[in-house]
Amino acid sequence: MNDNHLFPTFVVGSLPRPRWIKDVIEDRRDGRLSVQESDHLLDAAIPSAIRMQERAGLTYVSDGEWRRESYIKVFCEHVDGFKFEAVPSVSRTIMDPAVVSPLHQKGLLAADAARFLVEATSRKTIVAIPSPYILGWRTWHSELSRSAYPTREDFMNACVPILQREVRALVEAGVDHIQIDEPWLLMLVDPEHRKRIGVNNMEKEIDLCIRMVNAVVEAVKDFPTSMHLCHAHFNRKRFSDGGYAPIIDALGAIKVTRFAMEFSAPQSHGVEVLARFPRNKVLGLGVIDHCDPKVEDPETVIGRVEAALRYLPPDRVTLNPDCGFSPSAQNPMNFDEAYLKLAAMCRGAEMLRTRHSR
Repeated sequence: MNDNHLFPTFVVGSLPRPRWIKDVIEDRRDGRLSVQESDHLLDAAIPSAIRMQERAGLTYVSDGEWRRESYIKVFCEHVDGFKFEAVPSVSRTIMDPAVVSPLHQKGLLAADAARFLVEATSRKTIVAIPSPYILGWRTWHSELSRSAYPTREDFMNACVPILQREVRALVEAGVDHIQIDEPWLLMLVDPEHRKRIGVNNMEKEIDLCIRMVNAVVEAVKDFPTSMHLCHAHFNRKRFSDGGYAPIIDALGAIKVTRFAMEFSAPQSHGVEVLARFPRNKVLGLGVIDHCDPKVEDPETVIGRVEAALRYLPPDRVTLNPDCGFSPSAQNPMNFDEAYLKLAAMCRGAEMLRTRHSR
């Protein structure tokens, strides 16, 4: 990872948006604000999200993903071919886009925003983009999408070159770390989720996910990358249940540097599975439960890390929350709570450095 201290701290990406930021995003989406007008407002607001993360003590900061409506829609907002508000999301509380015509990229997804982030901080930076696999599962619909892409896999393959261009542009923009968001792989561990979406061949899905993620990250070989896995959440509720045992061996075949994994959640069923964690990868250990309103203290963070250190050495463990605090702008999370949780995580990391640097 080339970090200059043990236990570097990361965000997974998103921070809760203040109500007025949500209004800007919704007004832009609905045409009441132009992109230029919304950018003017967001350019003034986003430095406050960056300053919050710096004040909390993070090694790697994001822009809070405040320019995005969601981690999925950042793709759809910059690529023609989607019908918005088309199908219910996995949470059933908001609506997802659906692809309805061949894709045509009209702008970079995150690289322009990344340049703003890089110029606005002296900290290391992390930017997240969705994987082709999660895009296929969230935005390809059997009734609405077949005329454009006959199969879900056809659509995923069409997303790959767009995401390859994006990761190259992020490197050129000067970011320090790229994260590929891929919660669906862990969600598939849950038999109820598989039943809900009609998956009968788990091995086939694992292989497809690996191929899609690798196709993207191979465009920037030797650049630091992460893949994020979680159970998905909205309004403090997670939408799947299951530990990593069925997929842990597959992680070694995914060509990212690091895995940001949800482990504070009860739904992850403990850290014992880390005995099988790939030896050539870095762990992004989830030590903050973003769904629990109780703010962790540094000692809780330390306890979660020490449990993982039974299986991995300190120089292969980084710290992060279980997930982004608000992957969708509509997610009703609290900004001050996020700050306190991140600050506790960073304080715990400082204490761990003292303990393990002796």
